[in-house]
Amino acid sequence: MKTRFSSLVKLKKNSMQKSEEMLQKANINLNSASTALESSHLSLKELESPKSGTVGEMLASRVLFHSQMETINHNKEWVGFATNQVVQAKKQLKLDMMEHEKFQYLEFEEIKEELKKRKLKEAKDLDEIALMTYTRKNR
Repeated sequence: MKTRFSSLVKLKKNSMQKSEEMLQKANINLNSASTALESSHLSLKELESPKSGTVGEMLASRVLFHSQMETINHNKEWVGFATNQVVQAKKQLKLDMMEHEKFQYLEFEEIKEELKKRKLKEAKDLDEIALMTYTRKNR
């Protein structure tokens, strides 16, 4: 049964589905960021500082170590950003779900009222038909 809220329910459902997709994308991004952070930590652990050698080799090792630390810091920022995106997507999904539920409830109540009116009208019609038949029999 179509009501004045049917199109709004459909619209809110689409909005809710888009929010769910955004949350899924944000979770995928967070997983990628976490994986990148873990791999950069592993790469740092694999670096060995030279115990002997030329000054150039020592400086190159230091630059490599510094570069890996910058990569780790970048990945930490990426994880923080991705976590924030997940939080925002969850908030938006929650709001969209509440809106959808609200309009779904309003639609349900309107359908219930319409069914109640139809039932009352049908009862009146049946009473009228019964009254007409009764008066015909008594003539």
